[in-house]
Amino acid sequence: MEFLINNFVMNRTIKLLIFSSIFVDTGFGFIGPMLSIFIKENLIGGTIFTAGMASAVYLIVKSVLQLPFAHYVDKHDDKVKWLLVGTAAMAVVPFMYIFCANVWYIYLAQIFLGLGSALAYPTWAGLWSTHLDKRKESYEWSLYSTLTGLGTAIIASLGAAIAQWYSFEAAFALVGLLAVIGFVILLGLQKSDVKLLNKM
Repeated sequence: MEFLINNFVMNRTIKLLIFSSIFVDTGFGFIGPMLSIFIKENLIGGTIFTAGMASAVYLIVKSVLQLPFAHYVDKHDDKVKWLLVGTAAMAVVPFMYIFCANVWYIYLAQIFLGLGSALAYPTWAGLWSTHLDKRKESYEWSLYSTLTGLGTAIIASLGAAIAQWYSFEAAFALVGLLAVIGFVILLGLQKSDVKLLNKM
């Protein structure tokens, strides 16, 4: 018990980043396989190929944009702002899926998701890496991995049940709600909590 208590004492920024990720990451972790089925079965022009292309569009946009943005954000004191902007953009995407009737709308949503991820991931990683508690780095990384993994397992089961017995739209709404909660948690980050990467 003493081990658990001592190790759970961590700085506020790390706690907020973990709790936010539990909601954001777990929801989007479930989106991938569900979106492929949704595209194939529910959209005009939806095929296995277009489902694969939708994933490719997201990954290409994210990969192309995040490196130059990471270079920019390393030199500026606005990481929290960009983390909020990126997370807000990501939170909009599940609600965009609800109104998609054509694969081209899905591609647009995936571009938007890639943009949001490209803004959110470098800033999240920058804040995380500069706020890890000394001599607790492995524990805090493992705590993050454990909680998001368990959260993804729970949401995958719950979301699949909702999609099966209610609708894909209801499942997307659940993911969007989780992302909004994750965004609201990030509002607790204060500028005074942030250590500048360019001071390292």
